[in-house]
Amino acid sequence: MQRSDTLIADNIELIEQGVELIERLDDSLYSNTNPRYSISGVGSHFRHCIDFYDSFLSGFKSGRINYDARERDCRVAVNRSAATRKMNAITDGLHSLRLVDGQKDLQVTLENSVYNDSPVWSRSSVARELQSLLSHTTHHYALIALALRLQGFETCSEFGIAPSTLAHLKKAS
Repeated sequence: MQRSDTLIADNIELIEQGVELIERLDDSLYSNTNPRYSISGVGSHFRHCIDFYDSFLSGFKSGRINYDARERDCRVAVNRSAATRKMNAITDGLHSLRLVDGQKDLQVTLENSVYNDSPVWSRSSVARELQSLLSHTTHHYALIALALRLQGFETCSEFGIAPSTLAHLKKAS
């Protein structure tokens, strides 16, 4: 099992990677949506990831995380400064986690049926949620990288690529 400190560090590194990219973008690249390719622009993908981390951090202490009750603050999708402020707050929140928190039991709900208003809660742990956040964010970063490439902007070569894939590529070369 991956140690909690590594999961915390990996998530922090991923969020910081996003901040670095946002700081390299101009407002147009960040907030532009092109319906020809996608209804979500780069900023919308960052906002979505931020919402998931915010849900995790706000529900962590109570032991109940409701990923469906996200803030969905539209300003974060169009304002780079708002996004970087939120992402820096997320890294602060992640830094406050302790190793012993990794095995803390949680109840989690996400993406319930549109036909059922009652949330379905599942058992999880902090470590498992950190793994999930890492994977979820990496996949959205891959979409961000693609959206930027379609607009003629290249991200760093590792942006949006899973750590396990990077390790595999390193071994294969």
